[in-house]
Amino acid sequence: MTNPTTDDGIIDVNGRPYMTDTKGALVPFDLVKPAHKLEDEVVRKIMRFADELSAQIARFRGHTMTDLGELDALLAQEHSLTKGGPKGNRTYQSFDGLMKVEVKVADFIDFGPQLQIAKRLLDECLTEWAADSRPEIRAVITRAFNTDKEGQVNRSEIFMLLRLDIEDPRWQEAMRAIREAMRVTGSKEYVRFHRRARVTDRWQAVTIDLARAS
Repeated sequence: MTNPTTDDGIIDVNGRPYMTDTKGALVPFDLVKPAHKLEDEVVRKIMRFADELSAQIARFRGHTMTDLGELDALLAQEHSLTKGGPKGNRTYQSFDGLMKVEVKVADFIDFGPQLQIAKRLLDECLTEWAADSRPEIRAVITRAFNTDKEGQVNRSEIFMLLRLDIEDPRWQEAMRAIREAMRVTGSKEYVRFHRRARVTDRWQAVTIDLARAS
């Protein structure tokens, strides 16, 4: 009779202890190297704390968003006040100005077929500019349209192109095509916390990674 794996990774089979290896095979406990047993024990100990902390952070994030949502509703209902702008970013601050909670909304951007029009126009620019074109601009264009591991364009370099001030009409048309190609495919809220000892001090972040806790 085989019992389920316990928290220590040991499986009881007819009264004998076993451990499961990476291929799913049962290895008699006595045959597992002491170094592997020690590593397994430490990893399981750390993961128990990590799982508990992850669950606690997830609960904290849920309570935080609920509290802020209720505050927004109360401010709107009883005081006719609305927090934040149209994108959903909001900032909440203690009365003494020493603590601050920020909610930031990050959009997930993808690009439509207009991006190919932009690529063709930029290729025309590079061909005509030839040796006269600045190598750094050529490098940015090359990196922007080199696909990453997922087969997507390099978004950060695409946005870098939009910041370049080049008067060539084809360049300007390419930038318009890039902007038209942008599509918001989703968004996510991030909560950040700050405090300071005095109002004249700079804000110091209270580091909690909530982005992966939802």
